[in-house]
Amino acid sequence: MTTLITGGAGYIGSITTRAIRASGRSVVVLDTLENGHRKAVGDAPFVQGDIADTQLVLDVCRTHNVDEVVHFAAYKAVGESMENPGKYFHNNVTGSQKLFEALQQAGVHRIVFSSTAGVYGNPAVVPVTEEATPDCQSVYAETKLMIERTLGWYSTTTPMRHVILRYFNAAGASTDGTLGEDWRHSQNLIPHVMKAVLGFAPAVQVFGNDFPTTDGTGVRDYIHVEDLAHAHVAALDHLAQGGHNLTCNVGTGFGTSVMQIIEATERVSGKKVPYHITARRPGDPAACFADAGLIHKELGWSPTQSLDDIIRTAYAWHQSHPQGHDS
Repeated sequence: MTTLITGGAGYIGSITTRAIRASGRSVVVLDTLENGHRKAVGDAPFVQGDIADTQLVLDVCRTHNVDEVVHFAAYKAVGESMENPGKYFHNNVTGSQKLFEALQQAGVHRIVFSSTAGVYGNPAVVPVTEEATPDCQSVYAETKLMIERTLGWYSTTTPMRHVILRYFNAAGASTDGTLGEDWRHSQNLIPHVMKAVLGFAPAVQVFGNDFPTTDGTGVRDYIHVEDLAHAHVAALDHLAQGGHNLTCNVGTGFGTSVMQIIEATERVSGKKVPYHITARRPGDPAACFADAGLIHKELGWSPTQSLDDIIRTAYAWHQSHPQGHDS
């Protein structure tokens, strides 16, 4: 079996590529390298190019005898999506539609899609289930929901089947310290905490300490990136065995506050994390974490790594790779 991995040179994509190869599959990675790193792909077959290039996708599928796809390739900066919506609709939505059409032409009918818990917006009830009504609060989240709906129509009108994985907060780095997140391009909390504790930034901004949570700071669901990678392998196995379409949350099922992240970093590193409290950001929910029961039931997947594992691997990665894969 050969798996095409779009966006496989990125943070989650590269670690998932490694997990897919470890499952015994052949792979081919397609990435523009706009935000990814060639070095992160290692010796996996690699093609530099765009998912919207129909002929290129057809050629890759035919040359490598592609059977299935994991689709990561997308822009994902929430703030940028609000400032430049056209960029996100063009790349994420139109690009995905062109990809699906090329896959259809190539006879590739199994796809695992990288979606986001951002489609839930500010959930009224937590833990949030897949039945919650979508309430996108950003153009980025809306593009992901639009792709989900596009896949739904493809599965209705063609033989294409899918698993949609709605990630919560991917975090950490590979256990061996060779793959991780480039903090130069990240808006995620943990890289910012690492940058502060390692002295590459003056302090972490904590956006609000007056939420109705245990310590007043925002609560999110942090999932180790290697656990997340294994969820993709389970999704591919499900489809390869003839499984039905699925939309699943991928999270731990419990929430961790910003202050708990800071405390865990201090515990693991033995250093104080400089931080200061600032105002809440508009639209930030007090708490958002997953009900992960469906993915456990349908795919037999459960997370195995703890918050300290996330912090320990992130700390080791950022300490040894301050310039990401360029260091």
